[in-house]
Amino acid sequence: MKEVIAGDHRSADNTARDAYRHPYETLTFFGIKPDMTVVEIYPGRGWYTEILAPYLKDSGTFYAAQRPSDPSYAPGQRAVEAFDQKMKDAPELYGNVKRTTLTNEGDMELSEPADLVLTFRNTHSLMRRGAEDATFTAMFNALKPGGVLGVVQHRGDPDVEQDPKGGKGYVTEDYVIAIAEKAGFELAEKSEINANPKDTKDYDKGVWTLPPSLTLGDEDREKYMAIGESDRMTLKFVKPAS
Repeated sequence: MKEVIAGDHRSADNTARDAYRHPYETLTFFGIKPDMTVVEIYPGRGWYTEILAPYLKDSGTFYAAQRPSDPSYAPGQRAVEAFDQKMKDAPELYGNVKRTTLTNEGDMELSEPADLVLTFRNTHSLMRRGAEDATFTAMFNALKPGGVLGVVQHRGDPDVEQDPKGGKGYVTEDYVIAIAEKAGFELAEKSEINANPKDTKDYDKGVWTLPPSLTLGDEDREKYMAIGESDRMTLKFVKPAS
């Protein structure tokens, strides 16, 4: 996997974020192997897909489970279009990627059960749409007994009441664990791989104040760049074997 992460197919902007997203350590923690069937939920513009698809290309199976097309939600639509273009531009890397759609109601078609389902910084978006329970149930149903769900999410302050709509992007660990357990998962392990103690989590514009979004533009840019990307929980859940 280290060879894929170091590959020159990855853009400079994406590799620059490795210092915050720790792809090797994160995927190793979740137990990925090259012969697995892996589903990535809502891959966005394909940051992790650049790693997962080539890594699984020869021996495994990779599904990109995208959000339904919605022209009324411009950011999501732009991400889907950028992902589509990435797939078209490098068929030698992404020609084996299987595409599916995960609806707000939890509908998702796979031709085989998965060993590993991954969701990176999506839980707050699911909460905004009221789709968190249906989506976590869909991820549970997608897995083999004993399969793993890996969750990375902006981590909220446990002393601050959780906004059930996840409006500022932060979600407390207890809240995410409760959603997963409601769907039937068991928490197996936590990791501080993606922790950032510099993140104060109290920004008027939410997590998007920090890089890479920097929604305030040049206002206090150096301050937010010094903080870096958000503090994130990294949680490994298991679907019980019986």
